[in-house]
Amino acid sequence: MHKIPATHPRYASLMKREKLVEGIEAGITSKQGLIAHGRGEAFDYLLGERTLDSARRATEFAASLLLAAKKPVISVNGNVAALAAKEIVELSELINAPLEVNIFYRTEDRVMKIKKHLKKHGARKVLGDKPDARIPGIEHARAMVDRGGIYSADVVLAPLEDGDRCEALIAMGKKVITIDLNPLSRTARHASVTIVDDVERALKNLISTVKAQKQKGKKEGDYNNKENLREVIKEIVNRLKEKDLI
Repeated sequence: MHKIPATHPRYASLMKREKLVEGIEAGITSKQGLIAHGRGEAFDYLLGERTLDSARRATEFAASLLLAAKKPVISVNGNVAALAAKEIVELSELINAPLEVNIFYRTEDRVMKIKKHLKKHGARKVLGDKPDARIPGIEHARAMVDRGGIYSADVVLAPLEDGDRCEALIAMGKKVITIDLNPLSRTARHASVTIVDDVERALKNLISTVKAQKQKGKKEGDYNNKENLREVIKEIVNRLKEKDLI
């Protein structure tokens, strides 16, 4: 990893880039994943690289859905594995949900490397290396899933998800929670719950929220994803106005 001084004003952002580059070198992340990350990073500038109130509301509801789920599953792609393996494994243990490797640019070698990476960070149950079912309506590799995992789950946490697979999972009757910095994306608009935040920040917040709700026994409240996405846009616009940028 390239040495970046902690005093650098872009330290956190640059460290994320370094993690993704390391992921490529380790065979975990695809080169295309770098492009996707860059697009998300542009939206993070608009958020002020912070967690908005709207994201906190989405996180509260997402935590309650995961705790109420009969069969939650966490979908993991290359970028999630490279950026937040520690957090995704901790959340998996907290909600008793298996991890399932699911990637667009699929090779069996890459799937096994992601699985090994997750195991290295303490994961006990990682699916996805032996898919035996397909999500209806999708022709690419992300349709390939584990029958005992994503295919039969009632709630799927899918950070950095593809829009068409999100729609297909919803069509199967599942509740889909996603983490997406772009509030305008197809995934964000079709998911049951969209947390508009950086994946590392979002997962850390989700972990602490799940812990708090487990102690309090908090139940699901009212939540409207489309309305919450409107609030995201309002918060972005208000911030730009405050900064005298529009």
